[in-house]
Order: sequence, then C-alpha cells, then structure tokens
Amino acid sequence: GSSEDMQYYLTLLRYLQIILFAGVLMYVGKLLFIPLLLGLLIAIVLYPVCRRLEAHKWPRSLAITACLLIVAVLFGALIVLLLWQITLFGKDADALVKKLAELVPQLQAWLSERGIPMERFDWKGDVTPSIGGFVSSFIAAAADMLFMLFLTPVYTALFLYHRRSFVQYLQSIVPSAFQTNLAHILHQTIQTYFNYIKGMIMVYLIVGILNSIGLMVLGVRHAILFGMLCAIMTIIPYAGIIVSALLPITVVWLDTSNAWYPLGVIAIFSFVQYLEANVIFPRVVGASLDVSTFAMLVAIIAGGIIWGGAGMVLFIPMVAILKIVADNIPSLRSVNILLSRNDRGTALYDDEK
Repeated sequence: GSSEDMQYYLTLLRYLQIILFAGVLMYVGKLLFIPLLLGLLIAIVLYPVCRRLEAHKWPRSLAITACLLIVAVLFGALIVLLLWQITLFGKDADALVKKLAELVPQLQAWLSERGIPMERFDWKGDVTPSIGGFVSSFIAAAADMLFMLFLTPVYTALFLYHRRSFVQYLQSIVPSAFQTNLAHILHQTIQTYFNYIKGMIMVYLIVGILNSIGLMVLGVRHAILFGMLCAIMTIIPYAGIIVSALLPITVVWLDTSNAWYPLGVIAIFSFVQYLEANVIFPRVVGASLDVSTFAMLVAIIAGGIIWGGAGMVLFIPMVAILKIVADNIPSLRSVNILLSRNDRGTALYDDEK
C-alpha cells in the first residue's frame, strides 16, 4: 500500500511540475505563443472553407489567400466602423472631460455632507501625470499587438498549407492505441469550432445591433460605438460586459446629470444579455462548447495572469479542446468530469456507471 501511495504522489508531483513549467514557458514566450495559438484557431475555423475551395480545383495557396482575404475584409470593416465612431466620440471628449472636472468637486462635497470624508484634489493636476504613463504603456502594448497581428496570418497560412505534415507528426507521436481516437478528435475539433465561431459572429452582430438600437431609443450619443463595443467585449465572459458598460453609463450621466439615464443603460444591456443567453445564443449557435462554468472561470483567470487580455480569450478554446480530447479518451475520465457542464460527464462513460 505504501509503495502504491508513493507512486501516486510521485505521479501527482510530476503533473504539477509539468503544469508549472508550461505556465512559466507560456508566460515568458507569450509573444510567440499568443499569435501561434490564435493562428491555429483561425486555421481550424478556415479549414472547411479552404478545403471546399480546393475541392473546386483551387490551388492550395490561392484558396488560403482567399480565406485570409475574407478574414481581413471582415476585420477591416469592423475596425473602420469602430474608428469612425471613435472619431465622432473624440469630438465630444474635451467637453466631457471638462464636465467631469466640474462634477468631481460636487461629488466630493455631496459625500462630505453625508459624513464620508474625502480629500479634495486638483482633478486636472492629478490626472495629467497619469495620462503620460498611460500613453507610454499604450504605445508599448500597441507595438506588441501589431507584432502579433503581423505574425497571426503568417501562422494561419502555414498551418493551412502544411496541415498534412502536422497531422502526420501527431500520428507519429500518439500511441497506436489512440490513432482512431486522434482522427475523431481532429474532426470533432474542426467541426465544433467552425460552427461555434460562425454562430458567435452572428451572435455578436445581433447583440451589437440590439444594444445600439436600445441606446438610440434612450438618446445616448455614439450609440453604435457603445453598442458594438459592448457586444465585442462579451467575448470576455462576465467581466467584459461590466467593463464595457461603464463608458456609456459615464457618458450619459455626464450628458444628463440624471441618475435615471444610467439606470436605463443598465436595463438595456441587462435585457439584451438576457436575450443573448436564453434566446439568441441557443438558437443561433445551437450547442455550446459544453465546458463547465468553473473551468471557464479558471481558464479566464489563468489566462489573464499569464497572457493578459489575450489569455482571457484564448484560454477558453484551449480548455474546450482539452474537453474534446477528454471526451474521447477513457483514461482522462477524471478530467472530463471536471470540465463537463453536467455533473455526470459525457455519455461516453454512462455505460460504466
């Protein structure tokens, strides 16, 4: 018994060492791994389209180029829309900052009257130094982002062009007992992510339109910018909608100085999020990734610690792929139970219970 316990603890220690080493490696090499993983996920989504074009006698290089152009056009259209709205918002930014500077002392006085002491400060003087630090941080982050944006389509094209070599490599390192499972896992991953991403694009578009219409009805300026921004930020579960809603709430409060309008914005976003979770997502996407909320939250937090905002988005697909692998390998039953959305795991193990 003691030798078996010792072997168990040694195995557990080895897994913990692997997880720790992988975490440190991903943190140190994030400039490599973020565009690499993003390129792989885009390649998985584009593979059915690329394969269909090749079936119509398109050369592989031309089919890959066409797929990347489709992504570039969609991404460019989104960027143009956001830049247009940001430009319109920038024209009113000075007036909003000035009004905010006037309201801060009033807020301090209101809190002081109710027994909440607050130090008075020069709002403009305190904020100005922080703006310089923010700008420098923004420039550094923008440089890293541009570097990653340059590498991502390169990796995507290489994954699509050399996909057979990558599959053959996986077949060479996977034990023969799992060769059949490997083909099924790859097929299931491709189909799941293609349908999921296609459905999610429609979900974000519908949510963005509904958000914009609701804000327009309420009379909020730059409704399209805020509506689409909040829709895009829902990529980050739970936290995304809260953070993105702060900007329209602040703007409408500064414009009206009336608490009912911010409450109206909250009501609109809450109603749209309810529709997205209970009506739009189930009907448009169909089936979700079947990953438990616990696993998603852990993935988001771990991704944020290791890769920042990019990790909060990219770690969810990594966990979902791990879930697909665990669905098809009985030896990973414990992992499947932990990641599965339902308490009993997938139907793969129902016969064993």
